[in-house]
Amino acid sequence: MAFSSLNQKPHNHARSNSLPSKPHPVILQCNEHLARLAASDATSSSSLLLSFKLRELQDLHDCVEKLVQLPLTHEALVREHEEKRVDDLLEGSLRVLDSCTSAKDALLHTKECTRELQSIIRRRRRGNEVEFANEAKKFLSLRKVVRKAIFKALENVKSGVTNKCSTKGDYQTMTLVSLLRDSQEVTLSIFESLLNFISGSAQSKSSSWSLVSKLMHSKRVLALDENEFAKVDAALQFFVFNLTSKSNNINDLQNKLEKLESCIQDLEEGLESLFRRLIRIRVALLNILNH
Repeated sequence: MAFSSLNQKPHNHARSNSLPSKPHPVILQCNEHLARLAASDATSSSSLLLSFKLRELQDLHDCVEKLVQLPLTHEALVREHEEKRVDDLLEGSLRVLDSCTSAKDALLHTKECTRELQSIIRRRRRGNEVEFANEAKKFLSLRKVVRKAIFKALENVKSGVTNKCSTKGDYQTMTLVSLLRDSQEVTLSIFESLLNFISGSAQSKSSSWSLVSKLMHSKRVLALDENEFAKVDAALQFFVFNLTSKSNNINDLQNKLEKLESCIQDLEEGLESLFRRLIRIRVALLNILNH
């Protein structure tokens, strides 16, 4: 193995401290979390799956936070000519934070309108759906604004995944840099899935928003059934343009709104906890750069 050949010397010198015989336990833990995230289903999205991935990301970044605070990490990244790598990691951390903030904002705006719709449903008079219809139109208009912001955030995510720095360097430094970069990339990938989910898109990033075309393929119908945002969007579209049985439609919509609010609550809690970890990691990287 290449690793073994690096340790073969013509004389019996003491082993270098910069190349430990085995990875640090924190590095092993980070790799285990990365492997679990890689093994999770990346082809589908549901609120339960995304909540699970956010919890896994929290565990991963707990380990990353420990890693960037280790003396060996400081030693590896403050060496001569390592400023560019730290700058790249800082740029990546900022992109991750921006994506997290975009998801939090999208959830917040959608939650506020969801609660307003629920409030109108609770206080409406029987047979009077005019106020609710107007609020439903406002909700759909806001969702267009949210979706536009999400698509802009997705462009930022895509540009981050392809941003690579030099791969030259000593073994220990490159092991650390690769792990930190992989952590950022898997986080961006999950944020991409989350942003698509919040937008109501049942397909991957290459698909466009279409409530009508969901009926054209069974897999799309299944994906829609797992997306609380898409369900409410579709129900409101139906309510606004359908002229009959609106009381029954509102009762059905109320159930969907309650499920959406619960979904938003779970995702918000996961993002807020993760956001705090991401901030601490960025501060640790800044401290290394300013060493």
